[in-house]
Amino acid sequence: MGPTRIRWLVVLFVVVTIVTTALLNGLYSTLPPLPWSAVPTLLLIAVAELYLGLNFRARIQRKPGTRPVEPLVVARIVALAKATAWAGSGFAGIFAGFLAYAAGLLDKTAPRQDAIVAGGTLVAAIVVVGVALFCEWACRVPPGSDDENEAGEAPDEDPFHNS
Repeated sequence: MGPTRIRWLVVLFVVVTIVTTALLNGLYSTLPPLPWSAVPTLLLIAVAELYLGLNFRARIQRKPGTRPVEPLVVARIVALAKATAWAGSGFAGIFAGFLAYAAGLLDKTAPRQDAIVAGGTLVAAIVVVGVALFCEWACRVPPGSDDENEAGEAPDEDPFHNS
């Protein structure tokens, strides 16, 4: 599994924004107002993932007072971070589409309220993507960690491969 490519998150964001804006041309008048509850929900996800990233970074770097972490757990956290980055990019695209559509109707009360909620949710989704990318980065093994064993000595030579 390789690191998340930001360019693909941007492509997802742009495509979802365009599709959402196009769909809203025919559907906007039938939709209920946007819920404001997405903003605190996304921010809580960002806070939780930031905590995970900071905690796992310290544990992976073996800072004093931290317990070592199992490699499978790190892989699961990286998978969570990657999924969160993709989901956050998709949500950002949806709310950017709402914001783009509602921006043309700011003289009406409902679209103005939707634009405010969409803008706040867009910002929260971008924060989630940034924190997810940080969490993924934080789970990388520092350079040189594979070259030393627990005692800080060079690893034993491989008896199956002769130089």
